[in-house]
Amino acid sequence: MLSAHRIMKSWGKRTVIRDVSLTVRRGEIVGLLGPNGAGKSTTFRMLTGELTPDGGNITLDGLDITCLPFYERARHGLTYLPQTSFLPRTMTVEQTITVILETNTGNREARARYMERVLTDFSLTSLRGARIGSLSGGQRRRCEIAVSMACNPAFALLDEPFSGVDPVNVGEIATLIRAMARGQVGVLITDHSALELLRLVDRSYVIYDGHVLAEGDAATLVADRRVREAYLGGTFQI
Repeated sequence: MLSAHRIMKSWGKRTVIRDVSLTVRRGEIVGLLGPNGAGKSTTFRMLTGELTPDGGNITLDGLDITCLPFYERARHGLTYLPQTSFLPRTMTVEQTITVILETNTGNREARARYMERVLTDFSLTSLRGARIGSLSGGQRRRCEIAVSMACNPAFALLDEPFSGVDPVNVGEIATLIRAMARGQVGVLITDHSALELLRLVDRSYVIYDGHVLAEGDAATLVADRRVREAYLGGTFQI
């Protein structure tokens, strides 16, 4: 289980996150929602290791990772999909995935089998020789998720997975995320599209004014007067 317990963060004299606690279990898709400036991004950055909490702790399957940089967290089964593209534009899809497999997979035969599996699972077989720079937004996002999953993680942090993806491909990305959860990967997602996120996740946390305002499934949050007033609005519907 990925768990944050009463984490806090301040900038100077201003406390931006206070006593935020959340959990993500394997095979579960959890959302992290909130209006701009509420502390959602800061919370997410503490989970990735980009920021260190000023208080509280973060654990991964019981291991305290509060002060570990991301590359150390990755060794313990955490992967991270950033909002902005991180893939070299001149490399091909296959070359990009190969770099990760050579780091995490044993012999050549095993890498070849896993490569075919990844290309098939993420509908990238026909694009294996395509350069990253030539891909559409949706294709590139699929490739980025495939690269993130090539290290066989236990938990995945997805930052704005629908960013830059046209409506046709949003459904494909959501299907891939559901498949990750069926494979017993715990997934935490933050995204500005509350509608798409609530349709996808099992439950969500709503961050407001630096703390957890509410937690629950989509129906629970939509029915919560505090959530509607602070974030979703009075006319929001799933």
